[in-house]
Formats: sequence, structure tokens, C-alpha cells
Amino acid sequence: MKKTRYYPFERNRYFYGKLLTVRDFESEQKYFNDKRRMMNRLLHGSGVLTGLQVVAVDEKSVSVEMGAAIDALGREIVVPSPMTLKLSMMDGFSNNQYAKNVYLCIAYDEKEKEPVHAVANSSIRSDEINDYNRVLESYRLFIREDAPDPAALPLANLSDQTVVLYQDTHVRVLQTTPRYVNPGQLFEMKLRFEKTLKAGRLSFQYELAAERVEAIEGTTIVFVEPQDGQESEYEIKVLLRADSTASVKGTIGVQVDSAVLKLDDRQLELQTQTVGELQIIGESVQERLMSDFVKQSLEASLEAPSEPCIYLAKICLVQVGPTYVIESVEQVPFGEYVYNSSVMYRLSKANEYREETSGQFVTKSKVKTLAPGQPPEFKVNFNKAISELSFDLSIPAGGGSGIAGMLSGVVDIPIEPFTKIAVSPFGRATKSFFSGEIAHGLGEGNVLIITSLEESSGEAFSEMLSSGDRVYGGASDVFKGSEFEPDAPEVKIGTIAYPQKGTFRIGVKVQQTSEPGNVRVRWWAYSAEMASTTLGSASGGVDSLDEALSAMREAASAGSGAE
Repeated sequence: MKKTRYYPFERNRYFYGKLLTVRDFESEQKYFNDKRRMMNRLLHGSGVLTGLQVVAVDEKSVSVEMGAAIDALGREIVVPSPMTLKLSMMDGFSNNQYAKNVYLCIAYDEKEKEPVHAVANSSIRSDEINDYNRVLESYRLFIREDAPDPAALPLANLSDQTVVLYQDTHVRVLQTTPRYVNPGQLFEMKLRFEKTLKAGRLSFQYELAAERVEAIEGTTIVFVEPQDGQESEYEIKVLLRADSTASVKGTIGVQVDSAVLKLDDRQLELQTQTVGELQIIGESVQERLMSDFVKQSLEASLEAPSEPCIYLAKICLVQVGPTYVIESVEQVPFGEYVYNSSVMYRLSKANEYREETSGQFVTKSKVKTLAPGQPPEFKVNFNKAISELSFDLSIPAGGGSGIAGMLSGVVDIPIEPFTKIAVSPFGRATKSFFSGEIAHGLGEGNVLIITSLEESSGEAFSEMLSSGDRVYGGASDVFKGSEFEPDAPEVKIGTIAYPQKGTFRIGVKVQQTSEPGNVRVRWWAYSAEMASTTLGSASGGVDSLDEALSAMREAASAGSGAE
């Protein structure tokens, strides 16, 4: 690792009569470049700013879209236009093995341009001397066939520690643990498996060796790649609990001679027993991490490789005969992104909105009619994934006290054929037909009767799909001429209620028809007096419908938490 020094800063001092040389102009440029690059590195970090997506254009070539990035030395990298590259023609790509993962990288580069005659040099040398008039700030794209050391990535060890448990040309196993935890805190250890495609089915089993750390679900760790697995990367999480003692160090690793790592039936040997470390602290973890970051030296903050690069894509190759094809492309595999202040502000606002709305949910209700004599049903369900609280109410038809003073039923009214002349020689051919008296079952007194036209297709296939029944409310001619037009003749429905008898009658007016049949009418009868009585007894002392609904919402929330 090379430490690049931007400081101390030194700038030109101008005065009348000063003789300016090449050194003066170069130091002028270096002064502003170094200050800007140091601020880029300290304020923004390194990674992709925008664009630079990598897309496979055919089996052997990729396209890099235009975009911008900042490297680990704070230098700006700009790709002004898309370009297509053949992998085999790129620097760093070897033809020794085709079934592998390769990494497309981008790095800052400078190119000299505009050759001109150097007048000053001609006085020293007799032959013609040329020099370059401009320096083009550019970039270079190349291939790396080995995955980077996790510790070499920018800010890699700020909050987590990643150690390599195993690595060869086809498989890499990484273990990631937090740097700091609080006493007794539950936390996750992540195991990441990286492999080449079609290298074989990966499996890994071992006994966890840990100090000051307890495994919640046992110390045996098992991973088996799915049978149909076609991924180049997998991750599992292991739940652990820190020791209750503060100011101590915990360790997590693989117990000696317990690891069984296989590719199909071939066993791979773990060469070293790498151990991850974490600190158990009594203070806030977030405050400790921020303290570590701001207290580190300037040298440490500016530490970077001598030739830094950004990993734009992981390209998974598979061998086909004597050559290779691109199987998949993973964008920025190590998360090297730079988010500007505006983006971070928007993301924080989005998080605030999600937190504000996390306790809200949508309510839906559905009413179903049961056969007469069946007990009523009331179900409450909370779908946490979509924050939806649903109420399913099933009410028996016919007599009885009902629920909340409402009952429902169906009546078929026979229709006889008639012609226009038989009814009236003038105007439209319509005729009314009536049902007998219907007992609504709510007793004497005023009731509200609501009706609708019900239609059944009579097709067995439609009935199996629950799509054969339709209930038309209001004027059914609204749907005339559409795919929803009813098969029954145009109907107008009216009702007569008899409060002293507790009955009612339904009448229908239909247009001219030449075939006999029935008009089926669905009815609902509602008694306000009985509703108040039933609600008071069913709610168990709840004074209002709003209070009953609130109680049901609390019950649903408690049920979802238990899951």
C-alpha cells in the first residue's frame, strides 16, 4: 500500500519581474488538483457516481455505458460515451481457463496529445524534437481474474470485519461479523459463498468455534447449494448472541478438523484457520464507529493503493467446447458507490415516510350469505406484507335474529311471455310481475329493503371458477351493449313493505319477452332498532362501532406480531 501525500500545500507567489518556468506552471496545476482530489477523497469517498453500467452485448463482448466515478486517490474518471469491448482483447484476460469469474475494472489514466515542435529543445539538439501540447484526463478498462482482498476495499473494515475462510480459482468462502456489539446483543454472522458457474454443487459444514459468543441455533453450521442452483454467489446468516460482559474481545471461526467443504464429491481442504474478531462494548455502537472514523489520522484516511481501480462488474463465464460464453454480469459486485448529499437527503426522507406509515393499514370487508339456520361467522385477518386488515362477515339467510339487524335472501319471480299488442298498442311493451309476501324475519316495525338483480350463468365451468354469478344493483341497462350486459331482459325492481306483518313484496317490470322464465332478485332487509340491540350484546360492552373496530384492529396487530 502506498500512502499518497497531497499536503503540505504550496502555491506560487507572484511578483513583478518574476521569471516563470515550467516548474511554476506545473506547481500551479498541482496545487489546485491536489486540494480538489483530497476533498473528493475525504468528503465523498470512492466509487461509481453515476452510470457505468456493464451489459453483455453478445456471448463474448460487453458494453460499458457512459458515466462518472471517483477513484481511491480522489481523481475523477469520466466515460463520455458508451463503448463495446471484446473480453479476449482486453488487458488482463488470459486464455488459460475459461470456466471462471472475471472482474471488469476501470482506473484513472492520462494520455498525452497534440504533438508540437519544441522550440527550446532545438537549440540543444540538432535533430527535430517534438513534445505534447495537452494532457487528456482519461481512463483505462482492464480485466482482473482474482477477487480482491476484502480488507483492500474502501471503508471495508469501518463497521464489519470480513475474513477469507477458503479461496481457490473456483470457490471463495467469506465470513463477515460486526466490529462492535453490546453485551447480550443478538447479531448476525454472514457467510458468503462465491463460485464459478457449473463448477459443481457446493456444500459446507463445520462446527463453530467461538469465544464470548453463543450460537442461538446450535454450533453446527450447514450450507448445501440447491439442486437447481445456477448462481455464482450465495449467502446465509447465522444468529449469535454476545457475552454479557463488556470491554472484552470475542472471536468467531471454524473449529479445527471439523470443516467439510465439497464441490460435488471432491473435498476441498481449508489451509488456514482464520478467525474473526469483535469487541463487546458498553457504549453505543454507532457512536463508537463514528468516533473511530473521525479520530483516525489523516494518513490513514488518505491511504490507498498506488494504482487504485473500481470493480465495475463481475462477469461469469462458462466453457463451451474450446471457448467460453458470458453467462451473467453482476453490476458493481463490491458495492463501490458514491452517494451525493442530495441523494442521501432524499433517502432519509423516504425512510422517515416509511417509518410514519409503517403503523398504518388498509381495511377491507366482505359479506357472505349462508344457508338458513347456519351459525353466523366473523373472521379478522391481517396481512402484514401489504398492511391490510380484512373482515369477513357471514350472515345466515331467512329467519332468525341475524347479525347487526340485517338479513338476506333470494326470490324467483315467474315471467310469462307477452306481446306489445296484448299490453298496449302505444308506447313501450312492458309488464309487471310480483312475488308473494316474503317474511324478512326481523319482526314488526319499519325495515329498509334493498334489492338487486341476480344472474347465474348455469355453466359448470364458470361455477367452478366462481365467476358465473353476477348481482346487478340499480338500473341494469347501464351495462347494455357491453361485455357485462345481463342475459335477462331489462328489469326495473320495486318493493312494498308491510310493517305490521313483518313482510314485504317485490315487483319487477320487464320489457317484451317471448319465452317464459324467472327473474331472480337478491334482497337485504335492515332494521336499525335490532342492529343497535345486536351490536350491544355482541360487542361485550363496547359502546360504539368505532370502539369495536379499534378492538378488532388491536387483536389483528397482536396476532401478526405473534407470527
